[in-house]
Amino acid sequence: MVDVAALLAACRAADLRIATAESCTGGMVAAALTDIPGSSATFERGFVTYTNQAKVEMLGVAQATLDAVGAVSEEVAREMALGALAHSAADLAVSITGIAGPGGSEFKPEGRVCFGIASATGCTTETIEFGALGRENVRKAARNHALSLLFKASCAN
Repeated sequence: MVDVAALLAACRAADLRIATAESCTGGMVAAALTDIPGSSATFERGFVTYTNQAKVEMLGVAQATLDAVGAVSEEVAREMALGALAHSAADLAVSITGIAGPGGSEFKPEGRVCFGIASATGCTTETIEFGALGRENVRKAARNHALSLLFKASCAN
């Protein structure tokens, strides 16, 4: 796992504030960030948008996008990350949407997680296939990957 204190220090040094937009992790990234004393200097806010309705209402994800590609998609991850920036005072946002399990489908298997990382310079997305590791392990792997994305982005600024 990323050294979260080092991540927060890098963001502080770059004068960056963080927002999170989480679905399948249910706030685990925000919790990891706020476990560190003094994180309020860097962590701006977190959105836990577990349902599609919450994604629309809190982050401005387009219903048309959800209808066209479903919640577990890079398109929705992009809209979530950009929405977190638009609905906060953050400079850097990470989003997570995926299938932690159990279950999934042929088209969206357990362990598929889509991520977005957004800043004023744009937004990138990616999909990671963690596999059927079990719900707890998929969620932990997704949290760790999101923290890694934030760390890389904070060092790039």
